[in-house]
Amino acid sequence: MSLPVEAESQSAAYYVSSRRLPRLQELSLIGIIVLLGAALSYFGWRYAMPGHPNLFLNPDNLVDGIATPMSVYAIMAVGATCVIIAGGIDISVGSIFALSGLASAAVLQQMPVDASAWLVIPVAILIPMIVGSLCGLFNGALVVILRIHPFIVTLGTMVIFRGIGNVSVREKILPDSRHQLPAVFSHFMRAQIAGQRLMPMLVMLACVLAGAIYLHLSVAGRKNYAVGGNEEAARFSGIRTGRVKLLVYTISGLTAGVAGMVSLGRFSSMSTNTATGYELMVIAGAVVGGASLLGGRGTALGALLGTLVIAIIGNGIYTLQLPEENRSIIVGAAILVAAALDSRLTARLRGSRGGN
Repeated sequence: MSLPVEAESQSAAYYVSSRRLPRLQELSLIGIIVLLGAALSYFGWRYAMPGHPNLFLNPDNLVDGIATPMSVYAIMAVGATCVIIAGGIDISVGSIFALSGLASAAVLQQMPVDASAWLVIPVAILIPMIVGSLCGLFNGALVVILRIHPFIVTLGTMVIFRGIGNVSVREKILPDSRHQLPAVFSHFMRAQIAGQRLMPMLVMLACVLAGAIYLHLSVAGRKNYAVGGNEEAARFSGIRTGRVKLLVYTISGLTAGVAGMVSLGRFSSMSTNTATGYELMVIAGAVVGGASLLGGRGTALGALLGTLVIAIIGNGIYTLQLPEENRSIIVGAAILVAAALDSRLTARLRGSRGGN
């Protein structure tokens, strides 16, 4: 009868350690962001044309070049972080993003162009959230029932979800040539606040806040850390690990659906090829933000900061007038560096716990 007590103590110890270490990682990321910002601000003045604003510091670049594009990645990175904390991975988020957006566009294009905001906006928000959640729940069910590695499961569903989108849309882009989306939704998502289009960022911050509340202030969040830290110990502690996995994959699908909704509102269209390759940026943001690929560690704030670091580096390519092709190299290198650091930190963490 001592095994469940010992398992509970192991889960609790890992939960505590999983909350302490990310604080240092988050502070480190903030320091990196400050240093990157300072360096790019210098080069922004140096490469700016005479009489033109700083290439990096001008508000249009900070909002339209960094914050707005990174919003969809950060939203999905929050969901991906929840999955990674539980010891899983989800590479189907790009396909869920596209399928959710296509489903929303398919319904919205059947409405009158001048339809009321009270009808259009709830539909535009709820449909991608429902579709994304169902896709995530499907992923979780396959992981729990088939007991196959999540990478293989989500690799398969990535192709399936993308295929469903391709089969469902005849012209491969919505709205099709015969329809238009109601204007009110685009006006809502592009609404200007203080002279800037900040709605995508507000949605992103709401998702980060919700993710932080779930992970740090709820019992379900604690179970998430316990399952990722030691699934067997969590099971002996009475945690229903299958339910935890179902929940985190549903959350990942939900955030992908929200990101698809934001993108549809920004661009007023959705293609079957939209978000191809987004899973790389999403996982990179989560991992650079401190989520351990071994499970048991990560935060919503870390996901935001990690995505911001990658976005600033990507924008720095423009500021330094480097070829755009360098972006993928930098993102891949960032994943490798973050994974290497995580491996060292995990080894030290286990050593400090006496090898548990």
